[in-house]
Amino acid sequence: MFYSSSIEISRSALVHNIRFIKAQLRPGTRFSSVIKGNAYGHGIEEFGQLAYTCGVDHFSVFSADEAYRLHQVLPQKVTIMVMGYIDEQELKWAITNDIEFYVFSIDRLEQAANAARSLQKPARIHLDLETGMNRIGLDTKEIERAADMILKQPDAFEVVGVSTHYAGAESSENHDRVTEQLEQYHQAVRFLRQKGLKIKTLHTACSAAVMAYPETHLDMVRVGIMQYGFWPSPEIYQRYTGASTDRADPLKRLINWKSHVMSLKLVKAGEFIGYGKSFQAGCDMLVAAIPVGYAWGYSRSLSNQGQVLIRSHKAPVVGIVNMNVLMVDVTGIPGVALKDEVVLLGKQGNEHITVASFAELSTQLNYELLTRLPMNIPRTIVD
Repeated sequence: MFYSSSIEISRSALVHNIRFIKAQLRPGTRFSSVIKGNAYGHGIEEFGQLAYTCGVDHFSVFSADEAYRLHQVLPQKVTIMVMGYIDEQELKWAITNDIEFYVFSIDRLEQAANAARSLQKPARIHLDLETGMNRIGLDTKEIERAADMILKQPDAFEVVGVSTHYAGAESSENHDRVTEQLEQYHQAVRFLRQKGLKIKTLHTACSAAVMAYPETHLDMVRVGIMQYGFWPSPEIYQRYTGASTDRADPLKRLINWKSHVMSLKLVKAGEFIGYGKSFQAGCDMLVAAIPVGYAWGYSRSLSNQGQVLIRSHKAPVVGIVNMNVLMVDVTGIPGVALKDEVVLLGKQGNEHITVASFAELSTQLNYELLTRLPMNIPRTIVD
């Protein structure tokens, strides 16, 4: 089957990034690869299998459907942890297949207990605590009630871990809030252990916390954006490079998103390009049509702003980005021809199109832009 664009994922870049991240961790801290959001646009199946060959044996997903997709392609010996949504009907599947999952409400705990009793197999749970983000998590009263329920039904549960999530570890303006969350978390863990709960794994840190708050590493960290070669925020990157003797970015991007030139058209000076009158040719121009638009994850907000790479030159987007096509100015690029490779995101020759440059032009976060890349774009692993 033929596609209008494709994505390449670099094995060597992932190996490099995992090595760098693990070097930041204190000895004994486990690394969990966060692959929610279709592995941040990199493809759960493709990235999961790649990460496994790179030594990763613990994966964090958001929902049961993501866990199912990963479970289908990885060996049974890996650990899969659902950090968010899992329907009551999916609990039996999760317990049967040793899928770990967060418990962030008493209702979820009761549902898990019922499923575990019917299967005569304990649910492998992580108690997710509300420490100040006010999103999901067990609050102070629910923590005590949850502990009592678990202790009364020891055969129904295996408390694998206790977790929380920080409300903005990527920015120093949230420092007080983050440190208060960590303290509240430790207080809750002490309470649970005093009650008699046996907890195997403490984990709170995301990519930003890994870099900004070493005290949060604990038994395990959950790393998402950094393993793909991107920083959680400019501030985290600047703090690292500011404290390092080597100012070069230590992370490598995994992704290269490619298409090709679909058609070439000469446009006379004074004529408009595409829908409406957003772009008028100031001189005679050669314009290339690329078979990618906002239906394929190339934001319409990049109209008249984005750039692509053709023959190692940057070609600006001209006119409105359509659903399936965008137009670029190739007037100054010698020798452009039909079927020439077009890099929408990534590297060609010595030039780069970065996610950061997309985000600056479109107001999207790098997280948002990556996860909007459609699942049906084929993804292949390259060295």
